[in-house]
This record gives sequence, C-alpha cells and structure tokens, in this order.
Amino acid sequence: MYSKHHAVVSALVAATLALSLSWWTTAFTHLSVVAVVAVVLYGTALGVFIDLDHFLIARIKTGNWDAVRFCLANPVAAVADQGQIFDQGDVGVLSRLLSHVVLIGLFVPLHFVFNIGLGIIVGVVLYVHLLTDLIWDVHRAEPSTTQATDDRPQSVR
Repeated sequence: MYSKHHAVVSALVAATLALSLSWWTTAFTHLSVVAVVAVVLYGTALGVFIDLDHFLIARIKTGNWDAVRFCLANPVAAVADQGQIFDQGDVGVLSRLLSHVVLIGLFVPLHFVFNIGLGIIVGVVLYVHLLTDLIWDVHRAEPSTTQATDDRPQSVR
C-alpha cells in the first residue's frame, strides 16, 4: 500500500483505540484532548514511517541509494506518485514483509515498557499496517478470476 493509504488507516485505528482506551482503561485515564491527538498523530506517523525500511532494503539489494536520491530530488512525486520510487525487484514483497515483522517485534515490546496503552495502540496500528500490506499484495498477485470454468485445466485423475 502507499503511504497515503497507510496514513488514513493508521489514523482511524489510532483514533479509535486512543478514544476507547481513554474511556475504558487506567492506562490512559484522564487523557486530555491534546494527549489523544498526540497519540493519534504518533500512531499515524508510525503506521506510515515503518515503510522507511523499504529504502534500506533497496540499498542492500541494489547497492545504491537511488530511491533516496529520487525522493530528495522529487519530494512531490515521493508523496503523490510513490510508484516511481523503486524499480521492479528493488524491495521485494517477502523482504518488505520480513522487515516489517522484525520491526514490529522490536517496536511493540519497547512501547509496552513505557505505557501499556501506548503499546496496545502501536501493536494494533502496526498489525493493521502489516495486514493491509498482505491484503494489497494478495490482491495484486492473484490471477484474474474472470476466466471461464471451461478454460481451466482439468485435474489429473
């Protein structure tokens, strides 16, 4: 998914959880409106910026920082047309998902140390990020289902 999609989803998840936790748990008791907004902004940023690992993966795979250079030279394209940032194979689906799982495994426990409620929000935001990436990848990888049944190969009996 692109950053704009992750931003919307992460903001909705973080806002829902921040408001729910502020009403139902002692982890966020008496949060001010400013604090809830700060938690939502933090969750949104984390849900978007976890994708910065793509640049490191591309660097490792290609041996250069062309993707970073492109974004610095074309900041509007880096936000508005992210399909231009990486060439085919620069990141890779499995490398990206593996990197996300490693980062989630580090970020979530670290946040639990500071605040249980924040750990829950970070965990759910990053889980949803990973889930939406998987859904996006499966949708893009699945062959078309518009093929007629008669055209499908018959199984060997």
